[in-house]
Formats: sequence, C-alpha cells, structure tokens
Amino acid sequence: MDKPTLAVIIPCYNEELCLKKTVTRILEVLDVLISKNKIKSDSYLYLIDDGSGDSTWKIIEEMHNADKRVKGTKFIRNFGNQKALIAGLESVREIGCDCAVSIDADLQQDENAIEKFIDKYMDGADIVSGIRRDRKTDPFFKKLTAVMFYKTMNILGAKIPPNHSDFRLVSSKALKIMELYHEKYLFLRGFFNELGLKTAYVDFDVKPRQAGQSKFNFFSLMTLALNGITSYSVVPLRFVAVLGFFIALFGFLVGIETVIEKIFWNNSPNGWATAIILSCVFGGIQLFCLGVIGEYVGQVFREVKARPRYIKDVELK
Repeated sequence: MDKPTLAVIIPCYNEELCLKKTVTRILEVLDVLISKNKIKSDSYLYLIDDGSGDSTWKIIEEMHNADKRVKGTKFIRNFGNQKALIAGLESVREIGCDCAVSIDADLQQDENAIEKFIDKYMDGADIVSGIRRDRKTDPFFKKLTAVMFYKTMNILGAKIPPNHSDFRLVSSKALKIMELYHEKYLFLRGFFNELGLKTAYVDFDVKPRQAGQSKFNFFSLMTLALNGITSYSVVPLRFVAVLGFFIALFGFLVGIETVIEKIFWNNSPNGWATAIILSCVFGGIQLFCLGVIGEYVGQVFREVKARPRYIKDVELK
C-alpha cells in the first residue's frame, strides 16, 4: 500500500485561546510523519468553525494565509460538534485524501497517537478508533455518566467501544460509504462501528486542556446520548410495549382479586393512600413511556423535514 494523503479534521467552537498552538502542533506532527515517509507531503488540516463568537475564524484565516495546508470552513451559526465533524469528513472527501483523522481543538487527545493510527491503516485497517486509557482527569459526575452512556448504548445494541469518543482515523473507503447515509442526525460513533469494515484500536492518554473550558456540558452530552439511542436502537420502544403489558396484567389481577373479595368476603377495598400512590406511580410510568415515544417521534420529525445538516458561510481550500 502506498503512503497516504492524510487530512486532520479539527472542529472548533470558541477556541481562540488554544487554536494557534493546536494548529502549529498538528503541522509539526505532519512534518514528522512526512520526514518518516509515512504520509504524503500534500497532507493537510481542515478546521471547522462551528459558529464561534470569538476570533476563531480570524485565526484560521491567518494560519491559512501563512500555510496553505491549513484549510477550513465557517458555519453561519452553531450547528453542534457532530455536524461540524460530518462537515469536515464530507469536505475532505471532496478535496481528496486517503484517510482522515478527527481530533479535538483543545488537544487533550494525544496527537502523537496519529502516527500509530497511520501504522494501523497501513496494516489494512479502514477505521482506527482511539481509546482513552482511563478517566482520571474527569470529575466524578462526568466519569459516572460516561460509564452509564457506554453501557447503555451496548445494552441497546450500538456496540461502541468503551471510552471511545471521536478521535479516530477513517479511510477514503469509509468516507465513500458515509456518502450513502443521508440521515440528518448521523451518530458517528455508532455509524463507524456498525459498518463492518476492518477496525483497529489505539490506546492513548488524555492530557490537561491547554486553555479555556470544555464546550461539552451535561445538556449537550445528554442530547448526544439521546440522539445515539434513537438513531441506533428500537429497544426502548420494545421496553415500553413490554412494560405496558405487565402494567395491564397487574391491573387485571388486582381487578380479579377485588371481585373475589367482594363476592366471597363482602369486603370492599379501602385505603385512599394506596390508591393515590398507585395512581402517581402509574401516571409517572405513562409519562415516561410517552417521553420515550416522543423522542422517536421527534427524531422522525427532524428527518422528515430534511433540512440541511449545516450551512457553510466561508470556505478556505
């Protein structure tokens, strides 16, 4: 296999504090890989400004003018991290590359692992997923929710490797297959793991953030999780159906028991507290089930509208 042209995709949202250092460091990594004859000299960076409100785009333009290997696009508004990644993947497919690596702008993911990604690619892997070794740098709540997310996704059928985010390499073959998937809310972690292409894994350590704060909060992570669940599993809907059956069965049995007591012992059921508690419990279960169904209806509603995933304002090639 010939050495590849590598595209490094970096989604950015209000990253003015660390972007220059990140771009400079990734260019250094490309230079090292070129000197080792592992990638071609036409390899490049592709940055996506996801509607930043600071000087992120200005920095991208400056870096582009200084080095044409720095390319990028600017959204007209914030569309979210997943859509920025999709835009990057679709853009580098159009520009041309043999493989693409996506990495966060804060460089907490170890950029030195890119060389290992390339080695795995040269061994025949179409997808190379970065797996963080531990979560020591995460606060307890984030660590707990991350563990719950991966376990839940695997239970529901989306076989996502634990501790894998969006630090990965994908081949041009995977990018071409991605072109066939038209859903607007494509969940990349599930998508690349369900393709069935040859996959390899690389462990890496998470570094402290260079500057600024993480743009992922509880709400954005919850949105990502719900999108992943509704995109790749109907198990929650089946759970609702099974739960409804058992609740109906319970009500039927309680009704039989009440009739028997009335006929044979002339007892009328009493206990307002019990009745109120049961009403609240069943009412809560019904609302929960409606919420689950609503998430799927909402997903269908968003797909049926067929709005564009993102809108580019400016692009630098």
